[in-house]
Amino acid sequence: MAASKMESGPEIAVPKPLDEAQVRFFVENGYLVVPDLMEAAELAELKADLVAVARGRYECENIEPVPVDMDDQEVLETILCIHQPHFISPIIEKYVRHPTICGILSQITAAHLPHWDGSVKCMQSMYFVKPPDFQGQAWHQDEIYIPTRDRSLIGAWIAVDDATVANGCLYVIPGSHKTGYLYPQRQHENPDEFDFAPESYGFDESAEVPVEVAAGTLVFFNGYLLHRSYKNRGDAYRRVLVNHYCNAWSLLPWSIEEDERPATADRRNVVPVAGADPYAWKGYKTPPKSVGLRHCKAIDAVRAARGEG
Repeated sequence: MAASKMESGPEIAVPKPLDEAQVRFFVENGYLVVPDLMEAAELAELKADLVAVARGRYECENIEPVPVDMDDQEVLETILCIHQPHFISPIIEKYVRHPTICGILSQITAAHLPHWDGSVKCMQSMYFVKPPDFQGQAWHQDEIYIPTRDRSLIGAWIAVDDATVANGCLYVIPGSHKTGYLYPQRQHENPDEFDFAPESYGFDESAEVPVEVAAGTLVFFNGYLLHRSYKNRGDAYRRVLVNHYCNAWSLLPWSIEEDERPATADRRNVVPVAGADPYAWKGYKTPPKSVGLRHCKAIDAVRAARGEG
C-alpha cells in the first residue's frame, strides 16, 4: 500500500567506508576500484546461488528445473548472463542490499550533485557467467539502457572470480562520463569477440585501460562511462554480479506508459538501499517471478558438442 502523499520512506543507515580522495577519484574518473571488499564465504555463497538460480531451484516462471543427472557445469555453460536474479533469489537480494557496498554507494552515486543527501535505490541486478570462449560486450554506456534524470546511474560490479585480460575483464575510458554525452550506437562487425548488443562509437578508443581485479573486488562505474569487455579466452568462468543503482531522488523513466511524459515517468520496481526514498508515497511494484537469460554466439558450439543441432 502506498504511503500518505509526499511521505518519505524510513531512513536506511549505512557505513561510510571511503575517504575523500576515493570519492574525488570517482567523480573525476567515473569509476572506482575497491579491493578485498567481499569475503571468501560471501563469494562461495554467490557461486552456489548462481547454480541454484540456473538449476531452477527458486520459483520462477521461465526457468524449468533441470534433470538431476545434469552436472552444474552443463547447466552454466550455455549462459552468458542472468538478468534480475534478485527478483527470485533472496541471496542475490541480500547482496543488492549489502551494507558496505550500499555505504560506498551513499558516498559516490550522485557525488557530482551539490545538494545530494546520500539516498540510493537499486533497479537492476545482472549475474554474468561468461564461460570460456563466450563473447564480451562492445563499447557502451549503461545510461543508454537505464535513463536517470540526473546522470546518477551507477554499476556495482562484484568480481566473483579473478577478472583478467585473458578471461575478459572490464576496459574503461577514464573520464568519458564527464560531458554527459550518450554516443551513437551501431551494429558491430565482430561477432566472434562481442555479443549481439550494439557498439557505441565516435570517440578515441586509445585511452582505454584494462581493469584487472582479484575476486572479492568491487568496481563502481558511472552510467555514462564508456566500457567494454572482450571474449573469455581463459579456461574458467568469469563470474560477476553487477547491480545497478541511482540517486533515490532521480525519477526512473525506464519506459513511458499511457498518460505519462518523459519528464514525469517513474518506474517503481526498485529497492531502496541507503538514506530515505523520497517517493515512498508512490508505493512499489511487485517484481515478477521471472528472470532474463542472455546467451551468445558461443552457445552454438556448446550445442553442437552435445549433438543438439
